Order: sequence, then C-alpha cells, then structure tokens
Amino acid sequence: QVQLTESGGGLVQPGGSLRLSCAASGRTFSDYTMGWFRQSPGNERVFVASINYLGGTVNVGPSAGRFVISRDNAKSTVYLQMNNLKFDDTAVYYCAAGPRTSGVLSKESEFTAWGQGTQVTVSS
Repeated sequence: QVQLTESGGGLVQPGGSLRLSCAASGRTFSDYTMGWFRQSPGNERVFVASINYLGGTVNVGPSAGRFVISRDNAKSTVYLQMNNLKFDDTAVYYCAAGPRTSGVLSKESEFTAWGQGTQVTVSS
C-alpha cells in the first residue's frame, strides 16, 4: 500500500497562492492515479483534481481555472498549485491515490489510499 504525506498548507490572504505537495512512498508512484480532494467545515469531502500516469488531468468545480495539478514521478510527488485563492477555498486538503488508468478518476470511492490532510485557510 502506498503512504501519502501532504505538506504546504497554511494561512493565506484572498488572492494569494499556495502550492500543496504530496509525497508518496511504499510503492511505484507511476502505478497510481493521484488526486486532491478537500473538505470544508460542515461539508462532505469533494473532488478537486486528479492526474493519471500519462499526465492527463481533470479539474472541476469552483477551483477549475485557478488550481493546477501536476506530478513529478522522479520525486514521487504530486502537487496542487492554488492561485487567486478565495475565502471558500478554506478547507482541509487531502491527497489520494487510485489505480493506474489512462482515463480519469474523480469519485472518492475510486481512490484507495489517503493522506492525513493539510489545512488551508484563506483569511484577511
């Protein structure tokens, strides 16, 4: 089983940027589709973006166009570059790993390993 560790969260002002990182260990990183989800207080965890082993990405919801997912297979790390952050982006952000596919994964049930989460707070 792959182990995932997120980092890069913190406090940022509206309009600012953050880059989240998720380091994977334990298995061959390129075997996995990687994703990011987020959960804000009182809400369910929702999909943000995913990237398959070919580099194909999907990004949906209010963050689409502002957030960019990428991966570095040599470093076994997936990133989420978050730009023009808004108050509503405040959440715990989770990294997830799912099976290797040439398609896309976006459902929580499709991912089999999860990190502990990193807090992102957008506040003035």
